[in-house]
Amino acid sequence: MQTLSLEEQKRRAAEAAVEYIEEGMVLGLGTGSTVDHALQVIADKVRQGMQLRGVPTSKRTEARARELGIPLVEQPETVTRIHLTIDGADEADEQCNLIKGGGGALTREKIIASMSERVIIIVDSTKLKPALGSFPVPVEVLQFGWKAAAEAVQQLGATRVDLRMDGDRPFVTDNGHWILDCQFETFPDVGRMAQVFNTIPAVVENGIFYELCDLLIVAEQDGHIREIFAGVESS
Repeated sequence: MQTLSLEEQKRRAAEAAVEYIEEGMVLGLGTGSTVDHALQVIADKVRQGMQLRGVPTSKRTEARARELGIPLVEQPETVTRIHLTIDGADEADEQCNLIKGGGGALTREKIIASMSERVIIIVDSTKLKPALGSFPVPVEVLQFGWKAAAEAVQQLGATRVDLRMDGDRPFVTDNGHWILDCQFETFPDVGRMAQVFNTIPAVVENGIFYELCDLLIVAEQDGHIREIFAGVESS
């Protein structure tokens, strides 16, 4: 029996997701190593003549899409409707709940997901968990007030809250903010946690994606592609 590497799994998941793209779509383009594979496959379709336009979730994705020749919406801030978004996740459960933001793009990722008609999340086999909580929740915060926000997160039950660093300086998002990486043991109510984080002053957005994923595509080690649709009992 074959055992695929993580990169091969990511590629398989990306190829499966790109099959859902249709002519003329406006696409949300996610951020991360798995999405990098999707961008390459999308670029192949563009070279074959498919018409589409992308809205990137980060400066990194924008640069990569332009490098690959993927047409982009030139004023993405004016977009209010996206046909399909393809993105990755740092962690996912069987109910299509996600933790995202390991790459620092969580706020733009959530904005784009929220105005998408359909969101497909692609992951390798290591990202699917029985429950969320192994991966720290990224929380984007204003630089002013970040320490108070960190203390408030601890009061929510976080066992550890770390200011994300980039070398000897805080990591800065594309929006000019900082990120707190917040470790929790469990999430008894994922939807409530996603809302409560955003009631904390100085918090811009959090990395819990609740009811935003329509289809989770998981590439397994043996090459099998598993599709988990939100709201449908998994077999």
